[in-house]
Amino acid sequence: MDHLLTLKDLTQKQFLDLLALAKEIKANPQDYSQALAGKSVVMLFEKPSLRTRVSFDIGISKLGGHCLYLDQQNGALGKRESVADFAGNISCWADAIVARTFSHKTIEGLAEHGSVPVVNALSDLYHPCQGLADYLSLAENMDDLSQLKLAYVGDGNNVTHSLMFGAALLGAKMTVICPEGHFPDGLVVTQAQELAAKYGGELVLTSDVNEIEGHDAVYTDTWISMGDNTSMEEIEGKFAPLQVNAALMTKAGAKFFMHCLPAHRGVEVTDEVMDGEGSLILTQAENRMHAQNALLVTLLAAK
Repeated sequence: MDHLLTLKDLTQKQFLDLLALAKEIKANPQDYSQALAGKSVVMLFEKPSLRTRVSFDIGISKLGGHCLYLDQQNGALGKRESVADFAGNISCWADAIVARTFSHKTIEGLAEHGSVPVVNALSDLYHPCQGLADYLSLAENMDDLSQLKLAYVGDGNNVTHSLMFGAALLGAKMTVICPEGHFPDGLVVTQAQELAAKYGGELVLTSDVNEIEGHDAVYTDTWISMGDNTSMEEIEGKFAPLQVNAALMTKAGAKFFMHCLPAHRGVEVTDEVMDGEGSLILTQAENRMHAQNALLVTLLAAK
């Protein structure tokens, strides 16, 4: 593994190995306190962040490495100087690049023109680190993830894409329930279905909320993605039937609720569900750090 741009690029073994290593690092952090000693990671952020920035920064420190944060005050990627030059220069000093960008093409450019590992910390197409943390959270609660039945309800977005690839790699079942016009990207769906067929999984896309029945976990995200200026009033009519509330959780028969955060409480999910016994939201947030640490150790420790 040279980079992590999308979960689709992983083999099933690589994905399972990352989850296993994340569990190990979480359980025995002292054994990895110097895993990145002498390593420096540059974080390039075009978008605001809480969980991604903090979990990477503190996680790298816990591994004995050094983290440098750069935002757009130094000029937007590709504007002040080309992405290729940006990648080439940073590769002279740093051991890895973590990038959170508007366009996935920027992530690909950094990987193409740099000479160090690049980690996608979120782009318009994918959020692989979130996906790793999500499946780590489920792995801590289920013995066999191939038997998982995961339902995603809401807007098909970058998080949905990464969840679909993860479920496919695990050979699990995932049902994606979206209003018409808000389904995941068609090419990503095709790729995820191909992976699911390879590993014995199943991917279902529907607008029928009744299809939520018979799932272990229900996952939702904000109805408006970061940077989207659509007014809430315009979309509430479409999405209101998909609000995750106690009735929907009961209908699903789900034990767990998941959200990548930040959430609009009382909009896509009620407080009762967010703060309920089966909510994994803070576990997911914590596991961002452990999953990303496993990824960085895999990419850097042997180099």
